[in-house]
Amino acid sequence: MLSADIVNAYISILQEELVPATGCTEPIAIAYAAARLRAVLGEQPERIRAEISGNIIKNVKSVIVPNTGEQKGIPAAIAAGVVAGDEKKVLQVIASVPAEKQEEIRAYADNVSMEIICADTPRLLDIRLTGWAKGHSALVHIANNHSNVIREEKDGQILLEKPASDSAEDNLTDKSVLSVEKILEFANTVDLDKICPLLEQQISYNTAIAQEGLKNRWGANIGSVLLNDYPKDIKTEAKAWAAAGSDARMSGCEMPVVILSGSGNQGITASVPVVRYARHLGSTKEQLYRALLVSDLVTIHLKSGIGRLSAYCGAVSAGVGAGAGIAYLLDGSYEAIAHTIVNGVAIISGTICDGAKPSCAAKIAESVDAGILGYHMYRNHQEFKGGEGIVTKGVENTIANIGVLAQRGMRQTDQTILSIMTERCR
Repeated sequence: MLSADIVNAYISILQEELVPATGCTEPIAIAYAAARLRAVLGEQPERIRAEISGNIIKNVKSVIVPNTGEQKGIPAAIAAGVVAGDEKKVLQVIASVPAEKQEEIRAYADNVSMEIICADTPRLLDIRLTGWAKGHSALVHIANNHSNVIREEKDGQILLEKPASDSAEDNLTDKSVLSVEKILEFANTVDLDKICPLLEQQISYNTAIAQEGLKNRWGANIGSVLLNDYPKDIKTEAKAWAAAGSDARMSGCEMPVVILSGSGNQGITASVPVVRYARHLGSTKEQLYRALLVSDLVTIHLKSGIGRLSAYCGAVSAGVGAGAGIAYLLDGSYEAIAHTIVNGVAIISGTICDGAKPSCAAKIAESVDAGILGYHMYRNHQEFKGGEGIVTKGVENTIANIGVLAQRGMRQTDQTILSIMTERCR
């Protein structure tokens, strides 16, 4: 039986991770910093210096910023936050920008001096904006997670300062309490009234943007391609709906998403396939909620060793998490879920993250496929065994290997990807 401390920690983790955001979280974090900068300065900056970590630059380069008239990139994100952002809404900072503000955002991005620097920082998520206007200056610094403001200054006077490290888990609940065995026990026994609103919002928001992605033309239309040209079965449907949500989000859809591990794509991937399977199976609402808890927490568990931003594609963790949630609906045993996770990560680990963009939708489809295949391997008494590649005996040991692969093994890969994107793909 889980202790009350463990139960409360799991609930706290879910409350921290399942939050709404409008738009890809990296440009939105920049927009949030820019809106805070304007508020601290007391007016729109006449000049801005943006010192931004490479992984943020990578994830902002090719994605459309919502409510900007289809503008992309760091200047558009800064301009949207300065001109029309509501800093009180945090990651929904530009969710309610009126259409008439779009030309003002474009003009600000085009005409205001913005010095953009790839910051020399060990942090993968680091945004430091400094602005000047009428002889005054202000600074806003976000680090380690997308809304974690660690410092604010005006005219050199510190207005806000938090202790900070180089850990992505700054000011968050300790995730070392997570394990697959405890996740399953939590999902089976927790009083759903304590977390039902979080899960309902995740289902509602993420299903709605997936439906929009299938209804209209967004990005590469991966969801529509899958439904048009592949077998009409629940596996294809689960992949297509998740991919469609990503395609809409990457292409500037203004609908909100409930994110997971700092990512809307991961929030969509961990939830939408499980929702579609539950609908297909005729599962009860309670069964769906408990399966979502498995998917969400397995995704978070995998990501906690990887970090919020990495050269390791986050869709892999969420696709495997979705596979675990589907395994919960179809079987429910620890053995099924553990084997699904190990098989899934063995199939698709190593997929690179080369920034937020339409191809994320295709990677999501493949990751969900790997998660589902991982379960079907278990059902057919097949498995990848310890000593084969990155797989080690025991699901927790294999999960630990994924963290080592992502944080240490792919460090240089991350730098190479950024170099290709910024120097060779202008």
